[in-house]
Amino acid sequence: MIGRVAALIYGIASYFVFFCSFPYSVAFIGNYFLPESMDVGPEGGLAPSILIDVVLLGLFAVQHSVMARPAFKRWWTTIIPASCERSTYVLISSLLQILIFWQWRPILTTIWLVDGWPAAMLTALSCIGWLTALTSTYLIDHFELFGLRQVFAALSGAAARVQPFKTPLLYRLVRHPLMLGFLLAFWAAPHMTAGHLLFAVMTTGYILVGVSLEERDLVAEFGESYERYRRGVPMLIPRLLGGRRGSN
Repeated sequence: MIGRVAALIYGIASYFVFFCSFPYSVAFIGNYFLPESMDVGPEGGLAPSILIDVVLLGLFAVQHSVMARPAFKRWWTTIIPASCERSTYVLISSLLQILIFWQWRPILTTIWLVDGWPAAMLTALSCIGWLTALTSTYLIDHFELFGLRQVFAALSGAAARVQPFKTPLLYRLVRHPLMLGFLLAFWAAPHMTAGHLLFAVMTTGYILVGVSLEERDLVAEFGESYERYRRGVPMLIPRLLGGRRGSN
């Protein structure tokens, strides 16, 4: 019981770190309210700034991709309790985000700059992207995705729940609305600097690689059900004129 309570405290603490880092991400990438953000802060040399930013984003991408793979999870849960696996993933991801916020080097060369109604539209599109990403987590199971359900289940001695295959709402438009939301949030910038462009390009590359790896895992888990879904629903770009939809 002491171990289960400790796991619960750990899971709640990990979720709290995510809960703080997510809105900070919105402010950091959008350059809202913060004394230092993606495009606000002292600018260093070009080459060192690019190197540091690439390393930071690379660490985040590698951690996200490796720790999400089933083979790694099987090995990892021989070291830590299975109930803490997702919380650990969330905690390390959030800490790496905080590292990016702390050590990011702005590169302030302007790629594009718009104002007036085009700027307002891009800002609104970015907000829609963040909202889409957050909403997508609740459509599946927000608290399982971020590890809370697992540690509460372990406390009560309940068996781990097997998630059924389902495609609610946004998941009938695209297979990865969470990632679509991030893409909108990252690219819809009224002022696109070279540093922001580097961030958007690298995260887009990671998203494309990451969803390909995830789809392989989903096919292995759900088989023909996911194959039919994949044939009927686009990965990231919604069909504007309708078309086939995946299974419910």
